[in-house]
Amino acid sequence: MDIIIRRAEKKDCARLLELIQELAVYEKAPDEVTVTLSHFEESGFGPKPVWWAFVAEVSGVVVGMALYYVRYSTWKGQRMYLEDLLVTEEMRGKKIGSLLFDALIQEAKDKKFVGMNWQVLDWNEPAINFYKKYNASFDPEWLNCAISFNQK
Repeated sequence: MDIIIRRAEKKDCARLLELIQELAVYEKAPDEVTVTLSHFEESGFGPKPVWWAFVAEVSGVVVGMALYYVRYSTWKGQRMYLEDLLVTEEMRGKKIGSLLFDALIQEAKDKKFVGMNWQVLDWNEPAINFYKKYNASFDPEWLNCAISFNQK
């Protein structure tokens, strides 16, 4: 099986949203994905992109993705923030996640980011075990906070 890891292109956006919806179902939040395709495309491929991604492709089909953006720490400087890393259910266990994660690490180093941050749900044991292989640190001290705005 030939796995190609490449940068996402605008033409991938519809498929990326399908993968994001698959992730939302896995994370028990299927109704939380509300971003439109046009907004998603503009945010990643418009004049001022705010996200970038790598995709994993097998036989011409995108089967995984790793989407990130730049986070700024006043203490440390620029860091990569991994928003989503996912591989379709049927393609898990084939090292595709590792290939995507390794591409992220290389990208962070190439861009001279000082590190990478992300979140993982406390019940997602497969993901936690995956990140432990990279010697990731887990911080139980910080709480997630958010405010949502209705954009109608």
